[in-house]
Amino acid sequence: MITENQEYLTELKAWSERYQDWDLLRDQSIMVAGATGMIGSSLIDWLMLLNEKKGLNCRVVALGRNAGKARARFGSYWEKPEFVFVEGDINEGIAYDQPIDYLLQAASNTHPLAYSNFPISTITTNVIGTNNLLNYAAEHGAKRVIFLSSVEVYGENRGDTEKFKEDYLGYLDCNTLRAGYPESKRTGEALCQAYLKEKGLDCVILRLSRAFGPTLLTSDSKALSQFLKKGIAHEDIVLKSQGKQQYSYIYSLDAAAAIFFALKHGQSGQAYNVAGSKCDTTLRELAETVARLAGTRVVFDLPDQAEAAGYSTATKALLDTGKIARLGFSADTDLESALTATMRILAALA
Repeated sequence: MITENQEYLTELKAWSERYQDWDLLRDQSIMVAGATGMIGSSLIDWLMLLNEKKGLNCRVVALGRNAGKARARFGSYWEKPEFVFVEGDINEGIAYDQPIDYLLQAASNTHPLAYSNFPISTITTNVIGTNNLLNYAAEHGAKRVIFLSSVEVYGENRGDTEKFKEDYLGYLDCNTLRAGYPESKRTGEALCQAYLKEKGLDCVILRLSRAFGPTLLTSDSKALSQFLKKGIAHEDIVLKSQGKQQYSYIYSLDAAAAIFFALKHGQSGQAYNVAGSKCDTTLRELAETVARLAGTRVVFDLPDQAEAAGYSTATKALLDTGKIARLGFSADTDLESALTATMRILAALA
C-alpha cells in the first residue's frame, strides 16, 4: 500500500515542511472529487498526513465511483473519523448533504484510451459532473472551489509563441472525437465563471501540464505513463512517434502543492498555469531519460487506430508559469529526480 511506502511519505513530508500555509485548513471540511485518481489521491494522502503531523483536524470528504477500489487505496484512513468516503457518480449528483469549506474538483478522464473508449463520460464528467459539484458548493457554503483544468484548453500552438500564457487562444478542431476532453475542460472553466457571477461562488482555475508521479494509475495510457511502466519492468521504452513534440510536465506532488497554494493565494475567477519549472522536454528526450534510468533502450512503434484516436495532435505545448510564480509559487522538482522517485516507489509497490 502506497501510504505505507516510506519514500512516498518522505516526499509528502518534504513539501509539507517547505510550504507552511496549513492554518487555512485547520478544522475545515475539504471535499475531493476524483478521490482515487492520481492527483486526488495525492491530495487526500497529504491532508491525512497533515492531520497526523500538524494536528489540523481536517475533515476529508472523498468522492468516488467505487467503494471497493477506494477502500483498497485508502485502507489506512478508512476507519478514521476525519475521513469520509462518498460513493457515487458526480454526473448523477452528490450523495452527501453536509456543509463544506473547500471543494477540489479533480474528477476527470485524463488519458488517451479513456478519451477514445469513453468519450461521453469524458465530456459529461467535465461538464455535468462539474456543474453538480459547483451547485453543491454554492448551496453548502463553500469558501472556495479549485477546478483542475488542463494545458489542452489552449489547443494547437499557432507558431506565434514559445510558451502559452493564460490569455493565449490556439486552434482546436471541435468536430473530432479527441476534442471532447479539451472542449469540456473549457466548458468547465466557463461554468466556474458562471457560478462566480450568478451565485458568488469563489472559484480558482488551475491549468495543469502533463502530470506524473507515484500515484499513477495502472490504467493510465499517456505516453510518459507507458514509458514509466516499461522502465520499471526493465523493458525497452516504446516511442510511438519521432518524439519531436515539446511538452511541459509536472510531478504530481508538485501539482498537489500548487492546489493547496491556490486555495490561499489564488485570485477568484483567475486561471493559473501549473508546470514544473525544470520539466520542459521533448518526448524523445523524456523516453531516453527513462530508458537511461532503467538501463534499457528506446524503440519506435506506431500506435494502432484506437490508441491514436485518443492522442493529442499538439506538437508544442509549453506553459508559461509566470502568473502563479508572481504569487510566490514554483514547482521546482527537476525532471530526473521526479522520474527517479516515481520509478522507485512504483517498483516497490509492484
